[in-house]
Amino acid sequence: MIAREGGRLIVKVPLVMMNARGLLEAGRSALQPGEQIFDFSEITEADSSALAVMLGWLRAASLSRSTVKFANIPTGVRSLAELYGITELLPLV
Repeated sequence: MIAREGGRLIVKVPLVMMNARGLLEAGRSALQPGEQIFDFSEITEADSSALAVMLGWLRAASLSRSTVKFANIPTGVRSLAELYGITELLPLV
């Protein structure tokens, strides 16, 4: 679901409701102390559950001495974040 490549955590499966719980857990397990960059460059499909997963990773990071940033967020997810008024909560690379 998530692979560590070149210092980034590459999300390998669609960010959709069906995968949300597994992605949340995989991301939590991948967190290490220091900065973590979740990269969505390989995502071909995403829905509003992507935002819930991303916010979950941010909460988990605050508990594990990590910081999280997001790279290559799909346009639709970015639009949803703007619509919901939470863009400022998502640290982008």
